[in-house]
Amino acid sequence: MDRLISLGENDTCTGNDEMEKYMHPTVYSLFFITGLPGNCLSLYVAWVQMQKGNSLAVYLVNLSISDLLYIITLPVWIMLAMKKTVNDTLCSLTAVIMYNSFYVGSGFLCCISMDRYLAVVFPLYFARAHRMQTAALVSMFVWLIEIFLHIGLLAYTRDLQEFSSKRLCEEKMPLKSKQATMAIIRVVLSFLVPLLLMAFCFHQIIVSLKKSASTAASERKKIRNLLCLLLVIYMVSFTPYQVVMFIRGIMERDQCGIAKQLSNSYTVFVATTTINSVLDPIVYCLITDNAKTEILKIYTQCQHQLSRAVSRISFSSSNA
Repeated sequence: MDRLISLGENDTCTGNDEMEKYMHPTVYSLFFITGLPGNCLSLYVAWVQMQKGNSLAVYLVNLSISDLLYIITLPVWIMLAMKKTVNDTLCSLTAVIMYNSFYVGSGFLCCISMDRYLAVVFPLYFARAHRMQTAALVSMFVWLIEIFLHIGLLAYTRDLQEFSSKRLCEEKMPLKSKQATMAIIRVVLSFLVPLLLMAFCFHQIIVSLKKSASTAASERKKIRNLLCLLLVIYMVSFTPYQVVMFIRGIMERDQCGIAKQLSNSYTVFVATTTINSVLDPIVYCLITDNAKTEILKIYTQCQHQLSRAVSRISFSSSNA
């Protein structure tokens, strides 16, 4: 993301491109290598569970698709960091996918949190909420809301009208007034609201489990640790970036000095948001024992196929 924008005839506002040049290709390559197979695995496991009528798996499938869309754009971000030429439309489309992944991913994390909250805290009620049709309708609603919200924000900043020529993948410094307002809206809608909802649901689940005499102490501890892990991953991935964007939205409006001070922080923390896309689907697929059984089945099949291949090679070598 080339952080250079003209402020006047002879003035420019520049960030530290050297940090981005060396950091982003390394970090994004690592995330791509680990995130692509991890999300493909979680998508397959969730799909199998969905075919068996598991409503939670519907949200997991959509979460994995959202994260995969972002993961496959990482090579483009690597090219941009290395100052390679990227088509204007591809550039803007890549940026839209990244931000939409924040929105959609957070939306489905909220859906998963609410689904578990209703299942644990109110096990005898809201049966309709756990039906496959309900999960499918909610998922469709999340995609539509997030997409139309993003289109509205792009129209507000007039980036939609000049989608390709604006090259949205190039971070503009400093933020203009409308861009700053949009940054604050994004922080609230795609981070603060989901964080508060997830924290509430997880807290209520833990409180409910403490009161449950039918749940073993070891199982309660296991669920509590898993919920805390999910919340920590979300906060570690997004909090630093969203704090920087909130500060930019408040203080950076046409202020090049502030933009330069926040440039290094932005470069680092925009990369760490990818942690969520790499880890979340895998962790969420470990919530149910059925998912772990499917993963073990895949591992056993792969091991069996590998053993047969090795045996064939050894047999061929002995007869040569």
